[in-house]
Amino acid sequence: MKVCFPTETLQGLNSKVYGHFGSAPGFVIVDTGEMSVEEINNSDLHHAHGMCQPVKALGGLKVDAVVVGGIGMGALMKLQAQGIQVYRGAEGTVQQHIDLIRDGKLSQFSKENTCAGHAGGGCSH
Repeated sequence: MKVCFPTETLQGLNSKVYGHFGSAPGFVIVDTGEMSVEEINNSDLHHAHGMCQPVKALGGLKVDAVVVGGIGMGALMKLQAQGIQVYRGAEGTVQQHIDLIRDGKLSQFSKENTCAGHAGGGCSH
């Protein structure tokens, strides 16, 4: 399975999972079968608030799942429409989250958990 982790810096498995999908500077993509790692910059970093294009952000790369601390409703719906599972991450590294996935300890995002904006504290993470 190819799992994408939005990250602030690109440090492979030691990268810390970022709090928001759309504003993450980069992504670490891990093939959990081979434990291979690919790092890319966010191709949609400077989008208008609420206008995130997840497939563009990933540079068109195909992934099976995304693990992130927070995500907007639009981005969540776009990823799910592509058949991509979106899991709620917490603080920690990519490797720690890989372990949580393997142990079945990460829950999937639902629309009730999405970020509604930050002015009123609308994020649930």
